[in-house]
Amino acid sequence: MRTKNADLVKRSQELHSSLVKWRRDFHQHPELSFQEQRTSRKVEEILREAGIEDIETNVGGCGVIATISNGPGAVVGVRADMDALPIEEETGFAWASKNPGVMHACGHDAHTAILLGIAHLFIEDAKANRFQGTVKLVFQPAEEKCDEQGETGAVKMLNSKKLEELDSILALHMCPWRKRGEVQIYDGPSMANNDEFHIAIKGDGGHAGYPHQTVDPVWISTFVLQNLYSLNGRKVDPLDVGTIGIGKIQAGEANNIIPHEVEIRGTMRSYSNEVRYMLIHEINKIPSLVASLGGECDLVVQKGEPALYNAPEINAIFRKAAYPMTIYNEPFGMGSEDFSHFTQKIPGAMFFLGCATEKVTNLHQSDFNIDESAMCDGVRILAESTYELLKQGGI
Repeated sequence: MRTKNADLVKRSQELHSSLVKWRRDFHQHPELSFQEQRTSRKVEEILREAGIEDIETNVGGCGVIATISNGPGAVVGVRADMDALPIEEETGFAWASKNPGVMHACGHDAHTAILLGIAHLFIEDAKANRFQGTVKLVFQPAEEKCDEQGETGAVKMLNSKKLEELDSILALHMCPWRKRGEVQIYDGPSMANNDEFHIAIKGDGGHAGYPHQTVDPVWISTFVLQNLYSLNGRKVDPLDVGTIGIGKIQAGEANNIIPHEVEIRGTMRSYSNEVRYMLIHEINKIPSLVASLGGECDLVVQKGEPALYNAPEINAIFRKAAYPMTIYNEPFGMGSEDFSHFTQKIPGAMFFLGCATEKVTNLHQSDFNIDESAMCDGVRILAESTYELLKQGGI
């Protein structure tokens, strides 16, 4: 049977009111990582109302996998993340968050709505015998945060062994710096390796008027900070991508007391494994530096998400599906994305979908907003790309 791509432009546009309704419902009821119970139940409810019967819940926590099959063929996954952020919303919208201190400020509400739209298209097409193969709709929890084992929702869903038959996997991300009608696509490493570090510099505090009687961890920390901030310019090849950022420095309680300890927390970002491990190697020298200045040091480095690698052959399909939209062939920046765990194991790719409003806002901001009409573009591009992969029989 020949796979038929049945007027996806028109059908995607017809989903607009449903996409907006679903997205605003999720936006009003955001849930943090590993707490997406209500979201998961709502997703299952909408999938069953659409006539989808093969639904697995509680996958990797609150994850949901819906499978739509129509005979033998390729198995294509499409993924959306569902969790929100610990941010107090300041949009003033009628559909603003009802959960104090929790907000969908990264577009995951739209991602989830878009995947539900794709579900509606493919269950209709399965019943009409318009394609051959299998589509797996992967609603993933916990993209924003890892648990005490250092695992995000992507890792837990992969560890469930319920996605091993996938031939390829697709995803998108809302892009508030691009307008509707624009997409950003990039081959190869497109988002950063993300590793975090915690440095505790320990000295022997005392009266600030008698610094010679102390081992001052604040003074020691100035050398540590200088060392950290110099790594970019003196250890990373200028032609490579790598950066270190300090997000927290904490020490002491009073202006006349030298503290016993200084805490430094930060992040390392890179695109290549060579730069990643070089930065980790250099940071592991910090305890020796501290010891040379008379202090002690506890250092913890936690490896996070790997760099997001986009398969060029899937990006070629995205570019074709996105026509006639404007395509920017640029990496997505130094943020991280746990979809990278999928693309380490399965040929896959993610593109960024333009959704800027008249008032430009950025990801993870308390006034973040999107042009909701862009969700129809997301449905169309992902659906057309899925159709192409089914037609090809996979990658």
